[in-house]
Amino acid sequence: MATGTLPLVVSRYNVPVTLFLLIFTDVVNCQQFIFPFKAPSDCSVEEYFDISSLSCVRCGSNQRRSTTGLSCICKTGYQTVITDKASITCQQCPTDKPAVITGGFGCIRCPGSLNDEGRCKCPQGNVLVERHVNGNLLDEARCEMCNGNAPALSVPNSRGDRCERCQATFINSSCECTPPNVLAGGLCFPPGSLSTNVNPSVNYAQLKFSVQSAWFVKNLYSSSAACLVFSNLTACQALGNMCVMNMHSVSGVSTDACGLFNTIFRSRAALSSTQDISYWRVNLPWLYYGDEPGLASRVLQTDPVPIGFSFRGRNKNTDIKLLAAVYNVRGEFLRWERVGGGNLQLCPETATKLAAAFSFGTAYRQSCDLSVEELLNTHPEPLFYDVFMDLGEGDNRKLLPLPTLVYNQQYNGRFINQESMRNWYLSRRMFLVDTLSGREKSLSSQPKVIRVASIVKIRFQLVPRTQEGRVYPPLITVTYRDIPITDSNTQTVSTTFAVEYEMDQKEARIKTDTALGVMGGVAVLYSLLKTVSWKRRIASPLIDVETMLKFLLFYAGDLANVFFAVTVGSGLYWLIFYKAQQFVSVLLPLPAQEEQFVTYIGCAFALKAVQFLHKLILQVSVDIFFIDWERPRSKPSRTVQATGEPKRDPAPVSIWRTYFVANEWNEIQTIRKISPTFQIMAVLFFLEVLGFSNLALRDPWPTLERSSQAYTPSYSLILRYGVAATLWLCIGLLQVIFFTVFHEHFVEDKIRQFVDLCSISNISVLLLSHRCFGYYIHGRSVHGHADTNMEEMNNNLKRESESLCGQRGLLPNTETQTFQVSLTNRLRLQYERIREPISRRGGPSRLTDACSANHFEQKARAYLTMNHFLGSIIDHAHSDMDYIVKDKLMFERVIGMEFLEPSEKSIFYNDEAHSFSDVLFYGNEATLLIFDTLFFCVVDLGSQSFVLAAVLTYVQQMIFRVIRNTLGRKNLVNKTLVDERFLI
Repeated sequence: MATGTLPLVVSRYNVPVTLFLLIFTDVVNCQQFIFPFKAPSDCSVEEYFDISSLSCVRCGSNQRRSTTGLSCICKTGYQTVITDKASITCQQCPTDKPAVITGGFGCIRCPGSLNDEGRCKCPQGNVLVERHVNGNLLDEARCEMCNGNAPALSVPNSRGDRCERCQATFINSSCECTPPNVLAGGLCFPPGSLSTNVNPSVNYAQLKFSVQSAWFVKNLYSSSAACLVFSNLTACQALGNMCVMNMHSVSGVSTDACGLFNTIFRSRAALSSTQDISYWRVNLPWLYYGDEPGLASRVLQTDPVPIGFSFRGRNKNTDIKLLAAVYNVRGEFLRWERVGGGNLQLCPETATKLAAAFSFGTAYRQSCDLSVEELLNTHPEPLFYDVFMDLGEGDNRKLLPLPTLVYNQQYNGRFINQESMRNWYLSRRMFLVDTLSGREKSLSSQPKVIRVASIVKIRFQLVPRTQEGRVYPPLITVTYRDIPITDSNTQTVSTTFAVEYEMDQKEARIKTDTALGVMGGVAVLYSLLKTVSWKRRIASPLIDVETMLKFLLFYAGDLANVFFAVTVGSGLYWLIFYKAQQFVSVLLPLPAQEEQFVTYIGCAFALKAVQFLHKLILQVSVDIFFIDWERPRSKPSRTVQATGEPKRDPAPVSIWRTYFVANEWNEIQTIRKISPTFQIMAVLFFLEVLGFSNLALRDPWPTLERSSQAYTPSYSLILRYGVAATLWLCIGLLQVIFFTVFHEHFVEDKIRQFVDLCSISNISVLLLSHRCFGYYIHGRSVHGHADTNMEEMNNNLKRESESLCGQRGLLPNTETQTFQVSLTNRLRLQYERIREPISRRGGPSRLTDACSANHFEQKARAYLTMNHFLGSIIDHAHSDMDYIVKDKLMFERVIGMEFLEPSEKSIFYNDEAHSFSDVLFYGNEATLLIFDTLFFCVVDLGSQSFVLAAVLTYVQQMIFRVIRNTLGRKNLVNKTLVDERFLI
């Protein structure tokens, strides 16, 4: 019974028990374990820091904390007794053996006194002996004198427990350095070998003060003397390091670090050089190339590196292999180290991105801000690097030393490396962080100043006209920054590591300037031709201020086209030849060298903006008049009550056709051959979605996709402009081709539709873009009337489609309806006399306003007069203002100028190209497209954002479209007497 009940109970409460266990487990898993933070410095004198529990633990009886703070040791006068492996027990020494032996595990009687640590103390020159040779402990310790005379020549070692041979620089007959010999750095120097009056100061020129360096005080004289007298290799390296810490600076003071080094360097002139390099003397480090003028250019621009670089193909070589000989501050050689990763780069970054710095052709730049406190902790002593290029060649491995240019280096008070290359003073060795030389009082004190390599730059220069990817020896440029220590916890320092590639841009600049000069000269001639044509079209033979201004406006537009063509061509050249080359023969201009190119783009944009505004003003001030050919039709007869006779009154001509044509003209003022919205979206799609913007990066890889883990170089302004401008132009041209070839023929052609509308409406349009030149659209209906009902209109259109009526052309049996017109001065004067009432401002605010009725009637009469006058001109009713119709010569169409002047008769030139669209946006698509391209590129170059450039370009297009519509609408109202309220 009992055994059967338990399963039943468990099964009955299975779900609640399970939930309880889950909740309890979750509570246990979510429990927070918190304990107090302790550091070794927080422990008291009687406590040590337990590295296992990360807490302070109290020492046992008769114990104290060790110097490391991580264990306990016995107090003075107590010996150590081992009780177990985890702890010690301390026992006081007996009174007859009060001293503790070395190691602490025993007590002994001393021959003399005890030192502060409770151990036996021996006189100077003696060593302490506590055990027999077999290891047994003596009852009483002994002090044995070391024999400092020949042949033993021994002295106590640093621990004082054994005798060893004294240093070789001491006098052979004794281990004592007695006057007049000089003891320094543990060495004994003969008198007169080197003056002891050395200058241990380190000059911090940026801060305009010097520091008496504790390191220099301790080591400068000994290192210099050991190098000069004994040719000690480590001492010579240490002296060279101190010169490097003093920025390689050379002054009139011969007792500072670099002065002493150069003194020793000159003393070795008679000896052979190292590696057959005259600047590398025997036993000395190679610090300088020489101070003769012009040496830098010979080193950097004479002999190419005997290897070539290639971006693709079987012989692809993009690896920059650099090796560095690394020395510590004491002059000891540490290792050969491959340059890469973080040895010359202070900024922390992933290995992949750090390695990108040494891929040839990739413009690398990495910057960051570092904590001064972190630098003090991670760089207690500087490391020094002699950098070489590894030339490979298998077993016969060769190295090419890389010159270094220190911007902070001074030569007799001048920052010589900040001047022209002719005065550069090249050096070899470098360091990154120096926290040692700025310590003034002692080597353990806080430094007063630290020195950090704020900019390290490796520059490669391409050999001119090379086809094999040859370069000159790379130059390492180092700029140091002096940082006075005030609060190291809050202070930061910015540092940059960069790799640059350059080539001689002189030839490219000459070609660009030549192209600008030649094309600019052609632009002058073309602008003069335009000016002459303009003078003919306004019938003014005088050269006045207006003529000069007009020439400058024409020249601005033509010169803008020149700058645009040259800059786009240059951008495409760099894009194609840099990204597609196999062996390196072209390198991109540096950012500083791109300034002239950006200036050309700015000039193109400014001049194109002037041309655009000029054309905009002309379009919104053009003279326009609608000639209504419709004639009144007679009404049915009505009886006059006074006489009882029937009378037929003419029906008034409807104005709605004119309003309709005016509305259509108003609508086509801003139509274009491209869709601005599609243009912007397509350009953004290619640049941002498909990744065409990656083609503008300063590396040789023509890839559209980049890994987020890889290093992304900066953008080249030239390539960015080339990619953006080319994309914008290509997409725009494709739209224009599609619009003119397909859309206009198979969908809708609003320009030709407007001409057809004029014919159906029985209205012609006269447009005068100049005083005596303009365009004429012949819209006279072949059916005589357009004010008709639907049935008659359909019948008329059917008859026209079946060729049962005349053709629409101005001349009989012709289809030409559009013309360029060149008017005589007489006709223009008559036109202006009639048009004067129409051009007056201040029309009626309401059609029924009685106060302005007379003024409106005056305008209406003037309008009817102008309509009758222009109609009679077209009908050849005025023999003194007649016209002829002819074809324009091909050359006249090309240059945009008419050879014949209309002296007696006006000239109507057949114009099947519908060039009246020149007074619309439609006929100026090239200007608009180039202006939009330049606007987009200028905003992008300024903001480095294609999205922002696209948004602002769209806003700009909308603003100018509104301006053009608004001003064009007002001009249409003022010139044609069409009431603005009917323009919808």
